[in-house]
Amino acid sequence: MSTMTDTTRRLLDGTGADHDAHVALHGDLPRISLETVLAEIRRSGLTGRGGAGFPTAVKVRAVAASRRRPVLVGNAIEGEPLSHKDAVLLARSPHLVLDGLELLGRAMRARRVVLAVTRDQDATTVAAACLTRRIELAELEGGFVAGQETALVNQLDGGEALPRDPFTRVSDSGVDGRPTLVLNAETLAQVGLVARHGATWFRSTGADDDPGTSLFTIGGAVLRAGVVEAARGSRLEEVLAPAQPRDATAVLVGGFHGAWVPATELGVRLTARDLAPFRASVGAGVLHVLDDRTCPLVFAADVADYLAGESARQCGPCLNGLPRMATDLGRLAAGARDATLPGDILRMSRLVNGRGACGHPDGSARFVASTLDVFRGHVAAHVEGWCPSAQRRIAS
Repeated sequence: MSTMTDTTRRLLDGTGADHDAHVALHGDLPRISLETVLAEIRRSGLTGRGGAGFPTAVKVRAVAASRRRPVLVGNAIEGEPLSHKDAVLLARSPHLVLDGLELLGRAMRARRVVLAVTRDQDATTVAAACLTRRIELAELEGGFVAGQETALVNQLDGGEALPRDPFTRVSDSGVDGRPTLVLNAETLAQVGLVARHGATWFRSTGADDDPGTSLFTIGGAVLRAGVVEAARGSRLEEVLAPAQPRDATAVLVGGFHGAWVPATELGVRLTARDLAPFRASVGAGVLHVLDDRTCPLVFAADVADYLAGESARQCGPCLNGLPRMATDLGRLAAGARDATLPGDILRMSRLVNGRGACGHPDGSARFVASTLDVFRGHVAAHVEGWCPSAQRRIAS
């Protein structure tokens, strides 16, 4: 996965594992107090770049307020198959990520500071960078739910990559039973930049209510797939432009737990408010372009089948709901002449929503419901045994 030239580059102009070159480019990492760094992060308006978009300062303070020395974890486990931004960031600018870990770990007097990656990632660059810091590198199992913070904590404690009890917050009891702060790799890199350059500099790009930049992984029907950095609040078409989309019919925003934005709406700004009508969010920064030769129902059925197989299998929605939804969507994609299928699929998506032990059923249901809504024409045609994308009959 390559990086693409763009007009806003803060995170990707890195120096690899060369720490001296990193310091020459960015300057020394300042030694500042917890209150000072928290105040600067709060003023910057930085939100998490891992998917949830929660205010970073609030998340840090919740753990820092504990009387016990916490554990700090950098999360670079990209369970989302369409996302590669953290892997690119760790290859290009590993020391920015480690800066965020070191600065917060020192300010919070963390008992342990850990950077978590998956065993199938090429961790050569970041491993070399970790040698110059007192930061543990943990190579863990991957998988779609492995990056969920309780699943990550479970692995660091020697367990499986499965979510824990949702009613026990890792900020209260995480790794080693200690208060634990889990921040995405990109979020930590942004913390490193804010600490050096300040909140005013950070807010000099992006939207007033959503400042700074983000990394986006662009794939699908494009001439140049890769990772691009863009200002928050940019228009979708502007962020996609370096990748040169081909014959787009829609863009999946947010990955497999995201939602579709039709090609007629590519002028939408990538903000929570502007994406809300599509039930989409920036999420982990995935933008997947679908062209007019790819059947959206076949694509969605493959994704739903994958998501059903990647569930934690710890609750009814995962054990029963997701497989049923995937099976019915697969039948619809294959052209089964059953007019009840679309309604059954939508009903199942509503049944699993909000009833899972983690957010996996909700995200899966969101994706499936968005597919049925945005591609209504395909749904109607498939019930009649015809695929508009393939321009042929698909059932007798």
